[in-house]
Amino acid sequence: MPTAANRQMQPTIQAPQARLVPRGRVPQKHRVIIDAHVHLYPTGVDLDPAGWSAAQGERHWAVLCTRRRRDGRPVQTLPTLAQLLDAMDAAGVARAVLLGWYWEKPDTCAWQNRFYAECVRAHPDRLAAFATLHPAAGRDATLAELRRAREDGLIGVGELSPHSQAYAVDDPVFREVLSLAGDWRLPVNLHVTDPASRPYVGRIETPLADFTRLAREFSATTFILAHWGGLLPLSELRAEAATLCNVYYDTAATPLLYDAGVWSRALPACGHDRVLFGSDFPLNLYPKWDEVPGLTRLLAEAQAGGADARVLGGNAAQVFGW
Repeated sequence: MPTAANRQMQPTIQAPQARLVPRGRVPQKHRVIIDAHVHLYPTGVDLDPAGWSAAQGERHWAVLCTRRRRDGRPVQTLPTLAQLLDAMDAAGVARAVLLGWYWEKPDTCAWQNRFYAECVRAHPDRLAAFATLHPAAGRDATLAELRRAREDGLIGVGELSPHSQAYAVDDPVFREVLSLAGDWRLPVNLHVTDPASRPYVGRIETPLADFTRLAREFSATTFILAHWGGLLPLSELRAEAATLCNVYYDTAATPLLYDAGVWSRALPACGHDRVLFGSDFPLNLYPKWDEVPGLTRLLAEAQAGGADARVLGGNAAQVFGW
């Protein structure tokens, strides 16, 4: 029996259908560029983000995604699928990977997974997607959701954040998901906060040792640690991190977290063959210059900082089997 929250969310899943129109392919010379960390939401969320999140019980998302800067401008916008594709075209990005959010409610996870499946079916040459999950659904429902997402063509799991979603990294359902992801060759993207980063509204600690332990214990599972993995390869755990052959790092939200010199510092530490270009679109990464989020400036910064063809797309293609 659908809950009131489910009934409230259902219509927004269908709304994007009218805009899922075929788009032109980007030129072949640009097809190596892959953005491995993008978020997108169905139509309806943008009409009243705060009201929607309150109705669904997604308070942490609201704290992070409805924030405004001191001048009143939003930290991020809620673009349409068409606007995402336009931003990709403008930057010459061949493909983008839609990551789920680390929702607090299992129903919201399933809702976003269905939307992403629609997006991928409409644009299989431009988009791929990961499934998001919450163990609070229980073992059977969580694993059933993972199976359905895989059958729908989703190619990974994440962005998950046990610390933000209020379950332990030792949660048995979460651990079974990680094990099954290894068996099915589904990469797992985990949200990581740099322990040395500045305070901000909604910031949650994510101890780096939790991630090295998960990578050791699930050695058959490929992990992508978001946001440079909180600079794990430059931390006091760098020696251990160097031994983890199943760990990659993405560059999501770099300009909001670090100065431009992070590329030259972190790339050698992580290894050029272990870094995936990721933007965290639709965060506005350059608010001093841009009114709306885009990908062009970040690509230029990455290349100026030493990101090569592996970082910009080759590593992602290898991890995702493209």
